[in-house]
Amino acid sequence: MDDFLVRALAGGFGVAVIAGPLGAFVVWRRMAYFGDTLAHAALLGVALGFLLGIDINLGIVAVCAAVAVILVVLQRRQALAGDTLLGILSHGGLALGLIAVAFLESPRVDLMSYLFGDILAVSARDIAWVYGGGAVVAVALAFLWRPLLAATVHEELARVEGVPVTAVRLAFMVLLAIVVALAMKVVGVLLVTSLLIIPAAAARRLAASPEQMAALAAVAGCAAVAGGLWGSFTFDTPSGPSIVVAALVLFVVSALAPAVGPGRHHP
Repeated sequence: MDDFLVRALAGGFGVAVIAGPLGAFVVWRRMAYFGDTLAHAALLGVALGFLLGIDINLGIVAVCAAVAVILVVLQRRQALAGDTLLGILSHGGLALGLIAVAFLESPRVDLMSYLFGDILAVSARDIAWVYGGGAVVAVALAFLWRPLLAATVHEELARVEGVPVTAVRLAFMVLLAIVVALAMKVVGVLLVTSLLIIPAAAARRLAASPEQMAALAAVAGCAAVAGGLWGSFTFDTPSGPSIVVAALVLFVVSALAPAVGPGRHHP
């Protein structure tokens, strides 16, 4: 097997394993639009990374974390509905990112690779970022699992029981920001949310518990990466969209299969 394909599989699997459990919470908490908002803001992080001469991944995480904090602050003021705030931040971040990219020297930025991903160009350094960042996210998520699950099932009850709901929600948003930065190389800005929500949605009907759904979502994500790369090589199609289509196929198959765990058992 060619080295670049091994690196692509390694990078894709690393992202899928950590995106699965986080994606389960995105599905449970109905935060798919927030994932899109982070993904759009990520392009601004790329541009700032180039303009300021810092690591692109750090730029993405910084911008996405800033968006998460801004959203929490604005939601607490309750001046506008949550979906309206997300729409403003999403499209505003994407527009600012595209304008910032326009100020860069064109040979330095391959905009298409950031928009749609370029998993076949994943380097050993990218893989180190994926697994290092993924390990941090995994440890943090294990620590946050019970309070985050409690807040997802019933936020007011969790607050009464002493769960710091706002802090937990903000921490979860920051973890999502890190995963968006890690996944951007695999599927790109425009498709990164799909890697979070489609495998998790596919796993939902086949799982009998939240933990089982998180594990199955990770497995489904890995299967989508492998199937998408196979399809990309076989049919000469773009790798990022091919991974998303493979995930979509898994979702359709799971939707047609008999349900193992009814949705009422999940948050």
